[in-house]
Amino acid sequence: MRVGALFSGGKDSTFAAYLAKKEGHEIVCLISVYSENPFSYMFHTPSISRVEKQAEAMGIPLITQKTEGEKEIELQDLKKAIVKAKKKYDIRGIVTGAIASVYQASRIQKMCDELGLKVINPLWQKDQIELLKDLIKNDFEVIIIGVAAYPLDDSWLGRKIDKDFIKEARDLADKYKINPAGEGGEFETFVLNCPLFKKRLEVKGKKISGSKNSYQMEILV
Repeated sequence: MRVGALFSGGKDSTFAAYLAKKEGHEIVCLISVYSENPFSYMFHTPSISRVEKQAEAMGIPLITQKTEGEKEIELQDLKKAIVKAKKKYDIRGIVTGAIASVYQASRIQKMCDELGLKVINPLWQKDQIELLKDLIKNDFEVIIIGVAAYPLDDSWLGRKIDKDFIKEARDLADKYKINPAGEGGEFETFVLNCPLFKKRLEVKGKKISGSKNSYQMEILV
């Protein structure tokens, strides 16, 4: 089936697209929403403009849409982007990286129902530690570009998701009850390489901002 993948550049949306392709779907476009609101309920924001480089690395067309990021209203901007994808690329379905957020999944489902599109959620209800392990098994190179939960601080920025990371994430989940894969917004990620990429991306520069337990790292690739 011809599908468009909702794409933030992070691990979940990228891995979901990868799994959808393995299932036999044709990823004909990526759909990214650039939110001006760093606390958006729907959209990933750190280094979001760098998805253009990821799309180039994958050789897949990218549709972008800006939004002010106001709750619920931002969904209309997402719908505009999906409508563009349907008209331009004749997509029949949408791939999402939703894992446990009923807020996100239900709204995307309703939107796609209205547009006559099937929703594909390859990661839905997946165990978060298993998700992290699967990223490594499938040769995903992922770095942390944002943190927003105690005890995470700026020292986590730039870290790769590897076996040591998974061990520490599991320990923090046990001690502080945070989501080990960042599903609660505890951290944001960026994919530098994976089997979908034709070339690996290199971090050429970075800028860190924030304070206390909320930090972001804007990167140049």
